[in-house]
Amino acid sequence: MPTALVTGATAGIGHSFAQQLAARGDDLVLVARDTARLEAVAKELTAAHGVAVEVLSADLADRAGMALVEARLADRDRPVDLLVNNAGFGLKERFLDNAADTETAMLDVLVTAVLRLTHAALGPMTKRGRGGVINVSSVASFLPRGTYSAAKAWVNSFSEWAANEYRPQGVTITALLPGFTRTEFHERMDVSQQSAPSFLWLDADELVRTALADHEAGKVFSIPSARYKAIATLARAVPSGVLQRFQSMGRK
Repeated sequence: MPTALVTGATAGIGHSFAQQLAARGDDLVLVARDTARLEAVAKELTAAHGVAVEVLSADLADRAGMALVEARLADRDRPVDLLVNNAGFGLKERFLDNAADTETAMLDVLVTAVLRLTHAALGPMTKRGRGGVINVSSVASFLPRGTYSAAKAWVNSFSEWAANEYRPQGVTITALLPGFTRTEFHERMDVSQQSAPSFLWLDADELVRTALADHEAGKVFSIPSARYKAIATLARAVPSGVLQRFQSMGRK
């Protein structure tokens, strides 16, 4: 049975990845900070799908926690076939209203963890000649929305380069670019779903189905829904000064 490791696996997009991967028969390694929630999700998925589920309680903003996950990915005796770099969080306030340490913690989770965990996974995958990585980015990467967008733009660039670099060695790498999605993500930011038009909100299960299908098809970028594909295309054509006027959307 293949094994998938999913970060941020207890809620939202990460939880949907865990459910859908278990449903197709993958064993799982689930990573999150909340041990009790991890164990509850593991029990739920084992009971529903009969798969083996390992839990790793780790904070990816902490290098010791990150090292724990890196070591699991690098373990060649227990290979991981698919890495889903999903863990992340956003900040409601503008750049100067956040402490520099808070901004750095977000950067560690959104960028440093993606770099280090992908690095740890690619070694064994390239040796075996097979494997996959899905990096959860955001359509916000095309918009001027502060450090979150800048971090996600890095994820796009890194994923595209790595996809082309390691495809000849049997590894498929996909960046998933969702838009506003109905999960705990915005609740944790204390942001109302009324802060963006209702038609922009996506269903997590549907976008994960799209992402897995796009990954299986070898696509470098997965942008769920026609409306977000249109937004991504438009954002690259509209001057950034115009786009910046809308940066408060999804922050109220």
